Amino acid sequence: MHDPLFQPISLGAIEAPNRIVMAPLTRGRATREHVPTPLMVEYYRQRASAGLLISEATGISQEGLGWPNAPGIWSDEQTEAWKPVTEAVHAAGGRIVLQLWHMGRIVHPDFLGGEPPVSASATRAPGHAHTNDGTKDHETARPLRIDEVPRLLGDYERAARNAKAAGFDGVQLHAANGYLIDQFLRDGTNLRTDEYGGSPQNRVRLLREVVETLIGVWGKERVSIRLSPNGDSQGVDDSNPAAVFGEAARVLEQLGVAFVELRQPGPGGTFGSTDVPQQDGLIRSIYTGPLLLNSDYTPEQAAADVASGRADAISFGRPFISNPDLVARIEAGAPINPNKGVPQTWYFPGEFGYTDYPTLAEETALA
Repeated sequence: MHDPLFQPISLGAIEAPNRIVMAPLTRGRATREHVPTPLMVEYYRQRASAGLLISEATGISQEGLGWPNAPGIWSDEQTEAWKPVTEAVHAAGGRIVLQLWHMGRIVHPDFLGGEPPVSASATRAPGHAHTNDGTKDHETARPLRIDEVPRLLGDYERAARNAKAAGFDGVQLHAANGYLIDQFLRDGTNLRTDEYGGSPQNRVRLLREVVETLIGVWGKERVSIRLSPNGDSQGVDDSNPAAVFGEAARVLEQLGVAFVELRQPGPGGTFGSTDVPQQDGLIRSIYTGPLLLNSDYTPEQAAADVASGRADAISFGRPFISNPDLVARIEAGAPINPNKGVPQTWYFPGEFGYTDYPTLAEETALA
């Protein structure tokens, strides 16, 4: 029943033995200084049977990282601390790429010495920011100045070089979920009138420049991207998603990135819900490389969409939290464990709800 998921696939230069990908999952187990910890080594090692692991979102700079205990990749200390993670994944037979993250207006000034965050325009995210001192209201961002773009691209380049030094197999640009690149893409948050605003071509300009920067470090066959092309995400939305994401797909086709991953919630989604039509069909008609789909997939739905050609692979998020051996469970048709104590254990420090889930083999031995 699940055979389509167990066919090998080339994701650029990465040869994946199956089409079950672990989606990026923020877990908050780094230090307060955003340095990866030994606990993270075990977490990723346990999940190395995925066709590909996409790491949790990882900050390219302090300016871009506003989540307590999330990891970064801008310092030598962070880079060195990532090395045991990649070594453990590779020793277990796995492959892992690092997702590069700039949160834009979602960063609270508490992380920035009181300075406002940067975004496409002077807008304010709804809801609350997570800080080291609890939740606080988001504050209005300042527009990124054009003369700051080279510095931002330099931050991405440094992060990409550090990811290579840390032993990753590639990088993924986080351009989804209402963060900085998404804030530039969509007209609900991009109110600019310069060359980075207005038309879809202009709003895609920063995405293009960042991807070109990453390709300059890694080569196109090891650079990928995540997009969320339908519906509101953290207050970021667009009046004509087909226009801007169609243009983004054209850019990604021209640049020849390794693969594109789409997070596409639907009506009644368990982590985001929208009636805005999904855009994978449009993107599929323009971008000819491997397309990964994500959001609320069951193994049966995943196999069906791969078999039909709608997707080349499926990325699973929350099922990988409580099922380190999700690949084996799907292959055996075994039950998929629910998360315990969620959402508290998604982000709290410690092993509980992180590295203490049993594998199918361990459950069978105890039965």
